[in-house]
Amino acid sequence: MGKGDHLGLKRKRAERRGRLSEYVAAAFLIARGYRILAIRYRTRAGEVDLVARKGDLIAFVEVKARRVESAALDAVGYRAQQRIRATGDIWLSRRPDHARLSCRYDVIVVRPWRLPRHFVEVF
Repeated sequence: MGKGDHLGLKRKRAERRGRLSEYVAAAFLIARGYRILAIRYRTRAGEVDLVARKGDLIAFVEVKARRVESAALDAVGYRAQQRIRATGDIWLSRRPDHARLSCRYDVIVVRPWRLPRHFVEVF
C-alpha cells in the first residue's frame, strides 16, 4: 500500500466518523425536543451539518468529532463561521415563514464514549 492509498483510507475513515457523528448529534437533539429539518444542507455558499427546529427557533449546527472538546471548538474558525452564516441565510430566505423565525449558530462536540455536548449560540 502506497502513501497515497494510506491517505485516502484515512480520509475515508474521517469522513465516515464525521457522518456518524452528525447522526449521533441529530439523535441527541431529537431527544431534547428538536426536529431535524436537514442534514448536510449544501448551497453554493457552503454547508451546515444540521438544521434543527424547536418552536420558532432554528439552530444551524456544526458537528465536530474530536477527542478533546477544546480542539473541536477551535476547529470552528472564522471562515467556517462565515460559511455557516451564509448557508443559514440562504436556508432562511427559502422559508415562507422566515420572518417569524429566530436563529442561532451552535456547535455539538461528539467525543468517543461520551454523550455529545451542545454549545448554544457559539457565534
